[in-house]
Amino acid sequence: MTIRRKLAASATAAVIAVAALTGCSGQSTTTPSGEAATGTLNFYTDKAAWKPDFESLNKTSSEAVDITLKTTGYSDANQYDAFIKQAFRTNKSPGLFTWHTGDSLKQLVDEGLVAETTDIWTEAVAQGWVSEDLRKSYTFDGKQYCVPMNIAYWIMFYNKAEFAKNDIQVPTTWDELNAAAQKLKDAGVTPYYQTSNLFTFQWFQHLVASSDPELYSGLATGKVKYTDPAIVKIMDIWLDEQKKGWFSDAGSTTDPAVGLKQGDYAMINFGTFFAGNLSGAGMTPDDYGMFAIPAVNASLGTTPVAVESGPICTAENSPQRDLGLAYAKWWMSADAQTAWNAAHGDVAFNPKAKVSDPALAELGTKIAGDGFSLYDRFFEAMPTEIVTTAIEQFGAFNANPGDPMPFLEKIQATADKYWAEQG
Repeated sequence: MTIRRKLAASATAAVIAVAALTGCSGQSTTTPSGEAATGTLNFYTDKAAWKPDFESLNKTSSEAVDITLKTTGYSDANQYDAFIKQAFRTNKSPGLFTWHTGDSLKQLVDEGLVAETTDIWTEAVAQGWVSEDLRKSYTFDGKQYCVPMNIAYWIMFYNKAEFAKNDIQVPTTWDELNAAAQKLKDAGVTPYYQTSNLFTFQWFQHLVASSDPELYSGLATGKVKYTDPAIVKIMDIWLDEQKKGWFSDAGSTTDPAVGLKQGDYAMINFGTFFAGNLSGAGMTPDDYGMFAIPAVNASLGTTPVAVESGPICTAENSPQRDLGLAYAKWWMSADAQTAWNAAHGDVAFNPKAKVSDPALAELGTKIAGDGFSLYDRFFEAMPTEIVTTAIEQFGAFNANPGDPMPFLEKIQATADKYWAEQG
């Protein structure tokens, strides 16, 4: 796992070629094989809630490259992963589908299941549409596979009304964050959201990465054990916060965005894409704010921020391979990303795209500047087998917080088996 600084700002401007990737209105896109690829593209995603956002781009993509999406969304992540892996063994493998970076993508690449996108990346970097740093997350043995669907910074969302009611300013240090949490608790407001399902890792990743980035890197490579005394000490910080009652009911079935809106908790640690969920719940930027979570270890000199990049991929043996690659090529463009941002809302991987939400634009610019460092989100940074066990154990810890060692021992057992198999 590589700590990446200034991800969004590292792309440099280049002279725009006469033949822009988007082409003229109604013009079809030409694939690397030279064949015309236009029409309806079957698109599968594990982000079912985003289906309207994806398909809202159809007018733009139809005019630019004569391609429209027919989207099938899955709400259950495990069911989706199983469907995609099964599809590779059929003649209906997807022309376009969302996936995960890190070890999950490497597995597909190693098996020759996804189409190479090196030419697309080379042209996009030359156009100044994407950074070389982001390219590294999609590079295997010197070649690129898939393209970024988006990037998201994992930051803190907060309920402005609850902060104002309790006279709390946006915290800029770990001590200030802790003081805010205690003040909210004393006022009868639960400070933080948590769950026992899927998104159970984010507090752990921040505590570790912002205490000692090298410790976090060591977990990703197997050089550091989850039972290491330094990790146990960090888990004790989390346990102490649990004992103080700073976290919401891990078993609640209330939609997280609705929970923040109605004040079930004052803060929630999520990716910047969550702004779209809040909008869907009826919140506006007047109702919520965002800030980078302060580092536990102030002596680091920077505030580490987790970054997630979700890929869009094309199956190598898909009957819609050319069509999927043509859409991926257009997707990288500033026009496509401006349209996507207007539909969905988030920070943008393409620095030439217009970010429609002023608050997200400001946050993205700030984090891309001095004083911040980036690290890969836990879900992508760690091997898939270890992530699966860790998510379960962090969820169990959230549901029944106690001595962290039994939870860490179970994660380490999976880690020992995984690293032993790597030789």
